[in-house]
Amino acid sequence: MYPNLKLQLFRNAVRQNFLARELGIDESILSKIIHGYREPSKEQRENLARYLNVEESWLFEKYEIASPARTAGSNGSSHGMKDDVT
Repeated sequence: MYPNLKLQLFRNAVRQNFLARELGIDESILSKIIHGYREPSKEQRENLARYLNVEESWLFEKYEIASPARTAGSNGSSHGMKDDVT
């Protein structure tokens, strides 16, 4: 997932479909790039960064979202703490 790309679209009030048309990218391809399902080409990366006026390296920092089951504690608590019994 490329959250910085999504954030920059929001900050600039640019809709995905508008940006796709402006850059000559299919809307579904741009959506897949934003959500991390497709790697952008070098040219797409450069064009997106230029259009959004940000550094390419920042724009395409990739983050993985951990599933809640992996981050929960072993006792089933979402905070990983034992229930306090008094």
